[in-house]
Amino acid sequence: MPKYQIPSDLMYTEEHEWVRMIDDISVCGITDYAQKSLSDIIFVELPEVGKIVNKGDVVCTIESVKAVSDVFSPVSGEIIEVNKQLEKEPSFINKSPYGEGWIFKLKVSDKDFSHLLTAEKYLELLQKIEEGR
Repeated sequence: MPKYQIPSDLMYTEEHEWVRMIDDISVCGITDYAQKSLSDIIFVELPEVGKIVNKGDVVCTIESVKAVSDVFSPVSGEIIEVNKQLEKEPSFINKSPYGEGWIFKLKVSDKDFSHLLTAEKYLELLQKIEEGR
């Protein structure tokens, strides 16, 4: 059993966000590795619907019992929806980082995804991080 869930149908960033592309909409969240590193998530500051973001922009913050962490936009576009359930149940990110714990959806404006990692490349990144500890 792998240490972290890394679904093969998603793309990833080096900052530990994930992206699920559905036509020109990207569903975004943080990875299993990120949520385990943060530990118990107690608050999510959701981004503003309608906000235009560029890849790499800070879109929101997540607060856990350990730290406050920025969440970066993995792609450029307009935020069209946020997961309002996280206001009441931020722990969904811990319980289901790739399901109920999604954070925001973007209408993608730039379809250059060359900076995103495949599941295999993301696993390689995590192995390097683990070796460096």
